[in-house]
Amino acid sequence: MTSQEGTSAVPRHSHVTLVQPRGSGEQRFRDFFHSAVNARGGDVCPVRDILTRISDKWSMLVILALGGYGILRFNELRKAIGDVSQRMLTVTLKHLESDGLVTRTLYPEVPPRVEYELTPLGHSLKDEIARFVTWAEQNADAIVAPKRQEPQ
Repeated sequence: MTSQEGTSAVPRHSHVTLVQPRGSGEQRFRDFFHSAVNARGGDVCPVRDILTRISDKWSMLVILALGGYGILRFNELRKAIGDVSQRMLTVTLKHLESDGLVTRTLYPEVPPRVEYELTPLGHSLKDEIARFVTWAEQNADAIVAPKRQEPQ
């Protein structure tokens, strides 16, 4: 099997089956998909942009950490997450702040103290991410099982 540039040929994933939608629920998800992949008026699609910004590993972990521990300083947050680099955490926090999901409070002390906290919008996203985490926990065995069966 040949592969196109930028793709890899994996035999067990090489067959595509097109299935016609069976019910009204599928139409709803086609509409979601359509809004996520199509730009309006040549602009970047807001849904796609938002999904890209909030669905990366570090953003989700920052939101969950702040949702679980409340107000945290930078090093407390970094320690709570574990394996995030200082640079990546800084970039992630700046993005989340600019998106209105996290607030950064600087206290004029010596040395300066900076604290991070979820905004109400961030709390609403935390609740959605928590549902995703619950789904992942409930389905972890089913997702990991095929990987255990792959030849090494």
